Amino acid sequence: MSMIEMPLYQLIGIAVGVLSGFAGLVKLLLLQTERRLDQRFAVMDDRFNAVAKDGERLRNLELSFERLRADMPLHYVRREDYVRNQTVIEAKLDALALKLENVQLKGARS
Repeated sequence: MSMIEMPLYQLIGIAVGVLSGFAGLVKLLLLQTERRLDQRFAVMDDRFNAVAKDGERLRNLELSFERLRADMPLHYVRREDYVRNQTVIEAKLDALALKLENVQLKGARS
């Protein structure tokens, strides 16, 4: 078996070269990982912005709906209210017709 002899400075140089190569590979791997994470976060930011935009539109829709509910009694009459009012009007007309009939009967007697 033959033995390879190297001076100490060459051995240190090779070790520094191997370590710096390994450090370069680690740095390259970290840069690629960071770039990939940045891409994924950019996609997630777009999704979050879309969700926030949808949330804002939903909030505006809810506000519009609440305004409509508040204005509805001013513009529309419920069926029950209409029937009640119509019944009151018809009862008043019936009472007026009865009074007129009574007046006509009293006038015919005199």
